[in-house]
Amino acid sequence: MKLYEVLEGIDYEMLSGSDDLDIESLTWDSRDVGENSLFIAVRNRNVDRHDFVFDAVSSGAIALMVEHEINGIQNNIAVIKVKDARRSMSLAAQNFYHRPISRLKTVGITGTNGKTSVSYFVSKILEVLEIKCGVIGTIQNTVGIQKIKIKKLNPTTPDAIELQGTFAEMLELGATHATIEVTSSALSQDRVYGCAFDIAVFTNLTQDHLEEHGTMDNYKNAKLKLFSMCKKAVVNIDDSFSKDILATANCEIITYGIDKNCDFRATDIEYTNCGVRFNLQYNYQARKVELNIPGRFSVYNALAAIASCYSLNLSIDDIVNAVKEIKGVPGRFQAIENSKDILAVVDYAHSPDAIENILTSVKEITKGKIITVFGCGGDRDASKRPLMGEVAGKLSDYCIITSDNPRSEEPASIINDIEKGLLKTGCMYEKIEDRKQAIFKALNIAEPKDAVIIAGKGHENYQILKYETIHFSDEEIVRNFL
Repeated sequence: MKLYEVLEGIDYEMLSGSDDLDIESLTWDSRDVGENSLFIAVRNRNVDRHDFVFDAVSSGAIALMVEHEINGIQNNIAVIKVKDARRSMSLAAQNFYHRPISRLKTVGITGTNGKTSVSYFVSKILEVLEIKCGVIGTIQNTVGIQKIKIKKLNPTTPDAIELQGTFAEMLELGATHATIEVTSSALSQDRVYGCAFDIAVFTNLTQDHLEEHGTMDNYKNAKLKLFSMCKKAVVNIDDSFSKDILATANCEIITYGIDKNCDFRATDIEYTNCGVRFNLQYNYQARKVELNIPGRFSVYNALAAIASCYSLNLSIDDIVNAVKEIKGVPGRFQAIENSKDILAVVDYAHSPDAIENILTSVKEITKGKIITVFGCGGDRDASKRPLMGEVAGKLSDYCIITSDNPRSEEPASIINDIEKGLLKTGCMYEKIEDRKQAIFKALNIAEPKDAVIIAGKGHENYQILKYETIHFSDEEIVRNFL
């Protein structure tokens, strides 16, 4: 593609060279530069990639996108100056891949909790209805049963270049629809800048990621960005943050909830060990909904998915019938079958609200004691640690505080932070730093009809330590023990 085509719609100044060049790839990582690349010098808190422009040129870059002049670049290199390299990178990536998002029906999902489950529910409903849907998110990047390879190391939402490339690959694989988890980090870092989603979904907003955003207001404002780039918004009316979306979004809004009047409301909810049943009230009509995943939070996730699919012009009866076919989401309230007659659950809950949601749901279906095993991630928002301890203590009969992904921090220090909140509750507890031993202890002391909740890591099959990342799966450990 010609450089001037890549730059279409971007406000830029040519500092040197020509924009009539053939560009074969885009990258912001000088280690990935190939022949005839456009290297984009984005900045973040730790790295300014303007420092790597000479490395990029020596590796084959023929064009540089920068935010300020660079001295010493040879004249045959195209140097393009832009005001905001991150936003320009997103627009350039969309151009380079021929605006793939415009050729897909897209559902972008944001919120503290529930993104993965809602994305999974929407994709499964579409799959049952024989609609080919791509998925980008925490646990999978797929089109149907075909996996898409994504280089991303940690982010749920890939960087702008990889994201657009993934959308393009989805189209090549025959997808007509796509769901994507849109994190606050992705929004604040403009990874989806310039994208137009057909549906934007808001699940909820509770404390998390303050290590990045600093304040809840900053976190909230990052989430709000999504609702300026969508045709329709599907909003959880029961969450207090919904009023900010209702006040600022310039699009059609569809609401869902349990407690308040809204467009898609669940009433007469029945909870069982195997799932939930409820009446769906919508448009002066009602339908019976059955979902094979337990918990109040599952009702919210189902409502969000139903409202999203209905907003994609699918039949409500087809949607409700498809919901019956949805099985559990890996690492989300994942019950492990066993002969001990205990409810052993692996879940990704790693915020105060998520812990509260899962333990409240377990209380609704458990006759015995609740034993909770959990920790908190290192190098993440430390202020939520005592809050998680307090919530777990209030809703559990026994807690075992352990390691999560300690990263560069000392596990014992993180555990002590959690303990401060747990001490307020009077709940019996112990501290076992080794997560495997903590899980073994919980399963050992559990009696028939008890529940053992292993929270924090969910689908993850690794543990990030100070000097290494090791294979570690809560699910595998539970299955091997039981």
